[in-house]
Amino acid sequence: MTAKHFDVVIIGAGLSGIGTACQLTAQFPHKTIAVLERRERLGGTWDLFRYPGIRCDFDMLTFGYKFRPWHELKVLADGPSIRQYIADTAVAHGVDKKIHYGLKILGADWSSAENRWSVTAVYEATGETVQYTCGYLIGCTGYYSYDAGFTPDFPGIDEFAGRVVHPQHWPADLDLTRKRVVIVGSGATAITLVPALAATAGHVTMLQRSPTYVLTLPAVDPLAELLRRVLPEQRAYDWIRWLKFTQTNVFYNACRRFPKLMRKVLLRQVALQLPSGYPVEKHFGPRYDPWDERLCIIPDSDLFRAIRSGAASVVTDRIDRFTPTGVKLASGEELGADVVVTATGLQLILGGGATMTVDGEEVDPSTRFAYKGMLLSGVPNYMFTIGYINASWTLRADLIAGMACRLLRHLDATGMTTFVAEAPADGERRPFMDLTSGYIQRAATVLPASGSHLPWQAPQDYRKDRRMMRGRDVADEGLVFSRPEAAASEAAASEAAASAAALPSVVRLPESTSAAAVS
Repeated sequence: MTAKHFDVVIIGAGLSGIGTACQLTAQFPHKTIAVLERRERLGGTWDLFRYPGIRCDFDMLTFGYKFRPWHELKVLADGPSIRQYIADTAVAHGVDKKIHYGLKILGADWSSAENRWSVTAVYEATGETVQYTCGYLIGCTGYYSYDAGFTPDFPGIDEFAGRVVHPQHWPADLDLTRKRVVIVGSGATAITLVPALAATAGHVTMLQRSPTYVLTLPAVDPLAELLRRVLPEQRAYDWIRWLKFTQTNVFYNACRRFPKLMRKVLLRQVALQLPSGYPVEKHFGPRYDPWDERLCIIPDSDLFRAIRSGAASVVTDRIDRFTPTGVKLASGEELGADVVVTATGLQLILGGGATMTVDGEEVDPSTRFAYKGMLLSGVPNYMFTIGYINASWTLRADLIAGMACRLLRHLDATGMTTFVAEAPADGERRPFMDLTSGYIQRAATVLPASGSHLPWQAPQDYRKDRRMMRGRDVADEGLVFSRPEAAASEAAASEAAASAAALPSVVRLPESTSAAAVS
């Protein structure tokens, strides 16, 4: 099998992969770059998820790329608009021509002897296996499986006579007109689905085991529109991004420092949007403190409008079992349903499920440390991107892409070709993501650990990450740089010199050997 060689191979053509490829292309126009994508279209999450109402629950002023302003008025954007933004960005930077579609990555193998990665992939449509080699490998696959979402083992679910749907694979033929729909879950997906489905369904019930904190924001940001009118486009965008991040960060820190006060604030803003006497505490008052789990954003109060209209309702209870006609609850009540949507989360996986080896030894990411939240300890010339969970994913993805560029520039400037992060000496392990959400807890068996101090922490704080990734020297205590091929050449030369020195200065031929025999 003939391998295709590139300087850099990026796995994944979603938001992170396209953004990383754009930054690398701009800064290293002479390096060869390939983006390997399993699906037949770019967009990642924003192409895979197609359920009604899908949108980003962070503002596009920070969710958009730092180098390409988001122009639309709606800042809490829908999924198709986000995918088109990613596609347009790829075209604008010539990255669309670097994408290789339809490739499922089977494995990535680092060879110290060859000083490169070998990536094995298969065209899923044909079964043909292909191989790529590269000096540097960047994983932009996120941390969940595209094959299937997470659904708990609900008793009796096979007895249900209606249809069960997971939002990750929404069927195009699903008609909910006048149907009774039960959505199991209380996270961002469930809260998005309720008003979207309530527009046509007979009735929509959001069935939750426990509530989630929610916050209503305007879909169109008035401050952003003002700044766009008075400042040049890029300057306005830069200011807006910083202001929106600051607002989010202040709110997040207030929740962590003053949880009782912020709980009252959050529940009060919910109560003001629902009928008098509505059981706000029961349905929107979680047992945990604000931002112990992810907080959900509601644009323009759409969830509460659906509840006020009677088209939707919230039930807080536990599922006892499914029945042929619906869902029986622990309280004894039964919710009749024609369709059940299991908005119950994701299956966590790193690297899209591909195996990774270093010199033949398989790498288990959960046993490694994460350097600056982007390198795995002991794995040479490999980077990965995982964004924020308490702020826009792209803020961190942009920083990691920028740090990748700094690393490559340092290598070019010093003549080095290899970098590897060495695990911190104290060995203290902390969670990569510090939230109590179920999917985050499941990620503990998938994701690498953080350390006790920089650069081994993943602080989930844009300001700290920005200082760490932009303000420090690239070469620090956590990284080791080398040039193995130079060392190998020097060793070979030294060995040859030693062999030559061991030979006698004059070689005497046996008398019976003629000159012609050795000429």
